[in-house]
Amino acid sequence: MTYQINWGIVGCGDVCEVKSGPAFNKIVYSKLVAVMRRNAAKAEDFARRHAVPKFYIDAEQLINDTEVNAIYIATPPSTHEEYTEMALKAGKLVYVEKPISVSAASVERMIALEKQHNRKVAVAHYRRSLSLFIKVKELLVDNTIGKIKQVLLNTLQPVVSNVISQTEENWRVQPGVSGGGLFFDLSPHQLDILYWLFGEPVHSSILSVNQGKTYNAPDLTMLQLHFANNIYFNGNWNFNVADCAAEDTCNIIGDKGSIEFSFFKPAPIVLTTNDEVKRLEEFFPKHIQEPHINRVVNYFRGDGPNPCSLQEALVTM
Repeated sequence: MTYQINWGIVGCGDVCEVKSGPAFNKIVYSKLVAVMRRNAAKAEDFARRHAVPKFYIDAEQLINDTEVNAIYIATPPSTHEEYTEMALKAGKLVYVEKPISVSAASVERMIALEKQHNRKVAVAHYRRSLSLFIKVKELLVDNTIGKIKQVLLNTLQPVVSNVISQTEENWRVQPGVSGGGLFFDLSPHQLDILYWLFGEPVHSSILSVNQGKTYNAPDLTMLQLHFANNIYFNGNWNFNVADCAAEDTCNIIGDKGSIEFSFFKPAPIVLTTNDEVKRLEEFFPKHIQEPHINRVVNYFRGDGPNPCSLQEALVTM
């Protein structure tokens, strides 16, 4: 196919400023033609600064714009199902942010809608398109650290953290809007990569509590997973620690070595074997979603597979 993907963004907020928005105009056969935000002044300001021809304050008007053939849903999770349904009914292609929705039941309904309307939906689990995580997967496929035994993950952050996007409404800690707390917001990046690397878990156990009482959502989560091939995962997420205790590490341990990396902060992959320690530099792009959006455009145009489907996102949810 040679047709162009003309994008409309529903929810042109902070995530769209650098992470995703500019990327739509940097990819071949892709153009950002319209944006929507309920605040007219902010919608117009975003459109002006990013050279977007049209802006709206109503999602339905943007979705029904005849020039737009693909919708990027970048609103809080509580509206993802609604806007996905609206876009599919209008015959549009859909790219939807993570967390994909507020519950597994909601994602199952979205899957049914995709089948009903026979349109394509892709999910913004974009870390699987970044070179750092592609390199980690290559190291595992090449048996660099031997048989995998265990995976240890620590995401420890203070109440105010620079790895978490800040918004005026702080909706990420409002369960009715976000689906949960900061674990619900950040862990999909990590859990999706675990699924991408090791397959679907065969067993899970979880403890999640509101330890700090700073807001009305859990701030401490401990998760254990059992994957096939006798691989075990232990993860800790605590958003109630001192600045000096902040940590963002994942360590994959095999019988011949280990691979340690960070999910959110710029840091090299540390490959340790009995013979040596290597530091492998892999850099995040300026617009971190650009490699994934490029793959989404190819998928929408019929030039490649879906980089992340609703069915895959359901596993994480």
